[in-house]
Amino acid sequence: MSKPEPVLKETIAVGGMTCAVCAASIEKVLEILRKANPNPQTELKFASPWQLLVAAVLSAQSTDVQVNKVTSALFARYPGPAEMAALTEEQLASEIKTLGLYRHKSRYLLATAQLIMERFNGKVPSTREELQSLPGVGRKTANVILAAAFSVPALAVDTHVFRVAGRLGLAKAHTPEEAERQLTRVIPRHLWTSAHHWLVLHGRYVCLARRPRCGICLLCSFCCYYSEENRKD
Repeated sequence: MSKPEPVLKETIAVGGMTCAVCAASIEKVLEILRKANPNPQTELKFASPWQLLVAAVLSAQSTDVQVNKVTSALFARYPGPAEMAALTEEQLASEIKTLGLYRHKSRYLLATAQLIMERFNGKVPSTREELQSLPGVGRKTANVILAAAFSVPALAVDTHVFRVAGRLGLAKAHTPEEAERQLTRVIPRHLWTSAHHWLVLHGRYVCLARRPRCGICLLCSFCCYYSEENRKD
C-alpha cells in the first residue's frame, strides 16, 4: 500500500463520541485486516452468478451457515433460473422453509427467475441498475453480486459493515446508503470489495453487536467505541 500523509479526513461522531479519522489510521486499519485475512471471500457458497443472487436474497435475516445448508440441496435440484422459474411459489417455499421470511423470499426468487428468463436471456445482469430492477434485490445485494460474481469494485453495507464502520469511526451514517458513500470516499476503490469482506467478517466474529470481543480485537487502538468504553471505566 502507498503511504499517504496523515492528513485529517473528517471528524466523526459515533454514539456521542467524537473521532478524528485520518488517512494514516484508515490505512493502518485496512493493513491490519489485510494481514489477518489476505484473500477475503464471501462465506456464501455458489457456482454461478445466479446461485450467488439466490443465496444473497436468502441471506436476509438468516446466517450464511443456514443459507448454505438450504442451497446445497436447492442448487442440486434447481441449479439455474430456468429450473427455478418452472416451480410454483408453494414448491419453492417448501424448499427454503427453514429460513426466515421464506414465503416472501420464494415470491421474490420465483419472480426474479422468470424475469431473468424473459428479459435477460437466462443470464444474471451485470449492472447495478439492472440488478436492482429484479424483485428482492436492493443496493446491498446488487453490490454483493457485482463484486463477487463480476469482479466489479463495490462495497456492500450490511448490518455488520454498518456497525463496525461506525464503531471504528470510518463512517457517520444513519442509513446503509449513506455509510456506503462515506466509506467509498475514504477507502481506495481497488479495496472496496476486500474491505466489505473484512468488515463483515470482523463484525461476525469479533465486533459482535451486543458483546464485542474487544479482548481479542486487533483494531482497539483505532476504535472510537473502545476508547469511549474505556473512558467510562
